[in-house]
Amino acid sequence: MDVAVGGPVGRAVQRSAGRRAVLARAAARGAAGGLAGAAAMALGQRAERALTGRPASYVRGRTLLILLGRSPGDDERPAAATAAMDLVTGVALGALRGVWRASGLVAVRADVVQTLTRVIVDQTLENATGAGAPPRTWQRGEGVVEVLHAAVAAIATGAVVERLVEPVLESRRGTGSH
Repeated sequence: MDVAVGGPVGRAVQRSAGRRAVLARAAARGAAGGLAGAAAMALGQRAERALTGRPASYVRGRTLLILLGRSPGDDERPAAATAAMDLVTGVALGALRGVWRASGLVAVRADVVQTLTRVIVDQTLENATGAGAPPRTWQRGEGVVEVLHAAVAAIATGAVVERLVEPVLESRRGTGSH
């Protein structure tokens, strides 16, 4: 709750509380964009597999199960856990995307940053849990497919976030030499 306080300190407290409220709203709206991104990625993966004949990956699902304290085998195909992991990751990155948008990271730059962040988050969790292998060990072309799916999610997330969140906290500080 904001308390009306006079003087520069009071205004700074109100600005800080207002900024937090803007960021919280941006994160919530971004999460909605993340849902759209996760759905677009799932549809894109399904279409890609239909075209290429590549099998579905359950590494993300096994990663989630490990994070939850289970020990899935490499032969397990936890479809629900995979979908849940994709959804949770999409929503979390969507919330972050909303904060980026409110702060001024917009459009194509935000798409690129979100794509890279998605791949980094996935790889960090998969490799830290031992559920996945480092990209340098993958079959040829797998990395390209991974990045393309992450890009689809980022673009879909961005399409929603760009409509729901204004870059109201974009700063002009630091645009010149420090």
